[in-house]
Amino acid sequence: MKNLKLKSARASFDMSQQELADKVGVSRQTINAIEKGDYNPTINLCIAICKALNKTLDELFWEE
Repeated sequence: MKNLKLKSARASFDMSQQELADKVGVSRQTINAIEKGDYNPTINLCIAICKALNKTLDELFWEE
């Protein structure tokens, strides 16, 4: 399932996939794969992404 919440949050900071990847210590391809729903990140990576985007785990990764 695509993670449009992550993509939207990243865009709200006018942040590229590469910039987010650099902040959390992964490759741009990893961020792209998470947004496309092709990769299920570890909890540590989820937390790092949330901190970088000032969001909670529920806001970015909870599926309704």
